[in-house]
Amino acid sequence: MVSGLDLDALSGWLAREAPGLLDGPLEASLITGGKSNLTYAVTDGSTEVIVRRPPLGHVLATAHDMSREHRVMGALAGTAVPVPTMHAMCADDSVIGAPFYVMERMAGTPYSRAAQLQELGAERTQQIGERLIDTLVALHAVDPAEVGLADFGRPDGYLERQLRRWKKQLDASRSRDLPGIDELADRLEQRLPAGGDGTIVHGDYRLDNALVDESDHITAVLDWEMSTLGDPLTDLALMLAYQQLSHFAGSGAIVTDAPAAPGYPSPEDVLQRYSAGSGRDVSTMDFHLGLAFFKLAVILEGIYLRHSQGQTLGDGFDGIGDAIAPLIEGGLAATR
Repeated sequence: MVSGLDLDALSGWLAREAPGLLDGPLEASLITGGKSNLTYAVTDGSTEVIVRRPPLGHVLATAHDMSREHRVMGALAGTAVPVPTMHAMCADDSVIGAPFYVMERMAGTPYSRAAQLQELGAERTQQIGERLIDTLVALHAVDPAEVGLADFGRPDGYLERQLRRWKKQLDASRSRDLPGIDELADRLEQRLPAGGDGTIVHGDYRLDNALVDESDHITAVLDWEMSTLGDPLTDLALMLAYQQLSHFAGSGAIVTDAPAAPGYPSPEDVLQRYSAGSGRDVSTMDFHLGLAFFKLAVILEGIYLRHSQGQTLGDGFDGIGDAIAPLIEGGLAATR
């Protein structure tokens, strides 16, 4: 048994709910790199699937919703947004101790490091970056009602609710003093723009939440745990926040430094290509960027709390508590 996944219980459940998917004794490995939902590769020796479940221990309210991830990827099948095939969903905590779902294992690389892209060269890196932007444009062009997601969220008042939600989740995760974070929240409250058009939003859109094949095409967009209907510019702002952080050498706040690779589209190019492809006004990006940094800071503080309580799996958590400060500063700089 790997931590967090009872393979005997999973095997019995799959035999009932997805007969023929896997056959025989199962083996599993934790796919490293995730500090949120836990992702496992599970195989019977011939077929391999992916199992996703929430993290262990302290879990923020409304986060880590397995049925949400399962539903949005199932709905997007057949659109221009590449997603894996969904095999089965279990909402019953009693099977492995938490809700989970099973999906297709897709081919491709989640490029998280600039060094990986440098091996491909600047021209291929530029093409991958542009395809990531174009895929976001395609996502935001999907009509939620046409794919059965009309009730997936409430676009009206989305930005106000987002700010209120992340302030509430900050309070739920706060275990120490975080200089500047309350000032950032106040600034965002004072600068709330009118909401844009409502689209499906991913909620954590970046290159290493996508898989890229050997021909540099995106084969799947993954990690939809924070997806909803809302302001599409929040996805774009989060991309840009990750890109800004990628240049902070030595900062534990760096989730990915892939956007620092030679050839990756500049922030100006990202904005221009997205705006041209989507037809959207991006003039409120300062607010959205500030909100993106605030959201990342709150998420990281929740991870820090779980780690301090010994409830995280895998590597990469050392010094995570020190990584909040650059996020707060990034948000303050964006709203200054």
